[in-house]
Amino acid sequence: MPSDDRSAERREGLNQQAKAAPERQEAFLAFLALADRLKHTLRAAHTGERRENSAEHAWHVALIATTLAEEVVPRPDLGRVLAMIAVHDVVEIEAGDTFAFDDAGLLTQLERERAAAARIFGLLPPETGARLRESWEEFEAQETPEARFAMGCDRLQGFLQQIECGAPAWKEIGLTKARSLVRMQPAIDLGAPFAPMILALYDRALAEGLLVP
Repeated sequence: MPSDDRSAERREGLNQQAKAAPERQEAFLAFLALADRLKHTLRAAHTGERRENSAEHAWHVALIATTLAEEVVPRPDLGRVLAMIAVHDVVEIEAGDTFAFDDAGLLTQLERERAAAARIFGLLPPETGARLRESWEEFEAQETPEARFAMGCDRLQGFLQQIECGAPAWKEIGLTKARSLVRMQPAIDLGAPFAPMILALYDRALAEGLLVP
């Protein structure tokens, strides 16, 4: 069968599936409408005169990943990386963003985020919800090169954003370099391109008085 005929047949099959399962389309729309709330989940960093939101953070992380992917050897599967980045903070719609140095919040973060993942990804058709949840869990587990690359981009974005906005959240708690390194060391340990950029940002943060030596 010619490829054009096969494509037309697939399209027709998908059209029939869509007509036969309107509840499937409702599920997609419900999930995507809920995902819009990520634009209203505020983070500790600022952008301009206001706090950054988690959707803006995710876009910036995706841009970092797209920019740096060719700097890593072997090159990560960028499609998988971007899928992880797209969903890695979706749970914050219900669980909220937990500041990296909020010791009390960190104690319950995992429980809150797992419960949110079950509810949010559960809105989707089962196979789609499972696929997106697998991307979220891959990021959380940090067991694949793609997950570690995505983590490096995530940590770099958060660190850079705090420095760019004058780090009011760091100043409020008197954040030390040593305490900061507990969070940033996994990204530094990835080596290039993350290590030299993060270490340069540490020099800047100390010079500008944003971290306690």
